[in-house]
Amino acid sequence: MGDRTLPRAPVYIVAARRSAIGRLGGLHRNRRIEDLAAPIVTQVLEDANIAPAEVGALFVGNTTAGNNPAHVIALLAGIADRAPALTIDRHTASGLDAILLAAARIGSGEIEIAVAGGAEAQSTAPWRLAKPRTLYHVPRFIGLAQSEHGGPGEMAAIEAAEALAARLGIPRNRQDEYALANHIKAELAREARRMTKEIVPLRVKPEEARDELPDEPDIEDLEAFPALLGEGSLTAGNTSLPADGAAFVVAVSAKTYQRLGRPPALVIRASASIGVAPALDIEAPIEAARALAARGGRLHLAQTTCMELGEASAVQAIATLSALGIADAAVNADGGQIARGQPGGAASAVLVVRLFSRLIRNEAPVDGRQGIAVIGAAGGQGLAALFEKA
Repeated sequence: MGDRTLPRAPVYIVAARRSAIGRLGGLHRNRRIEDLAAPIVTQVLEDANIAPAEVGALFVGNTTAGNNPAHVIALLAGIADRAPALTIDRHTASGLDAILLAAARIGSGEIEIAVAGGAEAQSTAPWRLAKPRTLYHVPRFIGLAQSEHGGPGEMAAIEAAEALAARLGIPRNRQDEYALANHIKAELAREARRMTKEIVPLRVKPEEARDELPDEPDIEDLEAFPALLGEGSLTAGNTSLPADGAAFVVAVSAKTYQRLGRPPALVIRASASIGVAPALDIEAPIEAARALAARGGRLHLAQTTCMELGEASAVQAIATLSALGIADAAVNADGGQIARGQPGGAASAVLVVRLFSRLIRNEAPVDGRQGIAVIGAAGGQGLAALFEKA
């Protein structure tokens, strides 16, 4: 178990924005990662009243682009050449890891201001091909969660989720009901325009200002999906699907926070990172949240009123809430990644933007001052962080 070593002095998140989430081949189908991410970085700095030249570093979570896309994003956003730009790849935990790394660098006194988050443009990402073993073999595609030598991949994660469902007695109908509730929450949030202040439209078109949700399914639609694995219970309807998107925050030191006039902000109070056996990877968020509670002083998970959970599947979400004793109403109040899709390296950064909206922008009002972001990543990695109103 470990964590990004957070500073004793507080680090403040003073702005948080994201793009709309787009389905693969959908809203962002022609956008390269820098075209998707740079406008979000530019807008989040404008929100914070910080010039790009003041930024000390840019940290970007990404899993598909390769070749350090953070550097290109920084240049397009006008960040100074001297500012280091670093890309982090820990699958869906990458964006939150980038934010925690930014906080650690600020806390160490190395920099005063950082932009951090994640971006994933899977629709335009380069394909990964394994080199042929001999002259007589042909290249083969490598999955996002798979090593060239055939390590744990998507099927392993599905098998782990099916095993968890069997062990805890979570039937298919309960998973479908959770997914349906998720879609309903997301659709209600969109109709109420609760996310307009966090989404940056990349063009002046209505669809750019809202997440690309599928048509809201009914329970019969969900029941019609075939199982992903044999006679199992996981389907494309009760799991999260890959997506495109970008999400970034501006993190600053206490000194800069004072200079900015102490605007409404989130403070990063604690974090926890933990690994579990690959066969148990679906349970990583549970262990990360428990580790966070152990580090978070007076944090009592069962009393949590505001959590954003990165959902790989309904099984994972149901198991997590049950194990931690958290009420459904406290989690993903406006729907989660089962409804919107999971944008790879940006997925966990989206959770932080959502917390900023709930706690600072007062969208979907919260009873309390704290919020938690929790996510699991392929291969058995879990990451959680505690945020509090300044």
